[in-house]
This record gives sequence, C-alpha cells and structure tokens, in this order.
Amino acid sequence: MDKAVLVEVDLGKSERIVTALENAGVRVTLAIWVHFSEYGDWRFALASKKLDALTLGDAYLKVNAILTEAGMTVWEVPTIFIMKTSDPFVRALRKVFGRAASVVGMRLGGQMWGDRYVDDAYAYKIA
Repeated sequence: MDKAVLVEVDLGKSERIVTALENAGVRVTLAIWVHFSEYGDWRFALASKKLDALTLGDAYLKVNAILTEAGMTVWEVPTIFIMKTSDPFVRALRKVFGRAASVVGMRLGGQMWGDRYVDDAYAYKIA
C-alpha cells in the first residue's frame, strides 16, 4: 500500500499541539511526524518526561484534555503516538539532534533510529 502524503495542513498542527502542551506545563522533548512501516499511516509522535510518569492510557487522556482545552476538536487532532523518553527511538534522535538549534522540517526517513526503521519522518522538535 502506498503511504499517504503529509500535507501542509498536517504540518501546521505541529505548532498548535506543542504550544498547547507546553502552555499546560508539559515540556515536549520530541515532536515528530513519522511513518513507521508497521502502521501504514503518519503519526505525530510525542515524548515528554512529564508524560513518562503516567500510564500510557493516562498520558493519552492528559494530552487529549489539553488539546480539547486549547480548542482543538477531535477532527483536527491527528493520530498521536506517545512514546517514553527512554524508548530507543526517542533516545537515538535526541542523541543526534537534541542540541541542534532547530530541527523543524528535517527529513529523517529511510533508516533505523534506535530499534525502529523509519520510512519517512518530518521533524518538528527534538530537545
């Protein structure tokens, strides 16, 4: 199956999501649009030490509540993939790009990052 195209409308959501989370006290360490072959669609991967302390279910509830409070409807919110900051994928990206002045717009696909092969990726924030 061909993968869907990531469009500018999707990319514009990156800033809204990260801003809403950070305004609510959730410092985002990873925000990246990623296409993993096992899923077949684009996901907005997020990692935050603040979310690490929660169960995965509670982390999703917290993110959804914050985005709803920020005025984002269920129709506007993309498929979000919450990851632990200790995940090998997140650690590998942070090791390479964590000190970069900006990663916005970097394409990172076609290679292994940690323990995951990334078909395609579009970075928004890696800190």
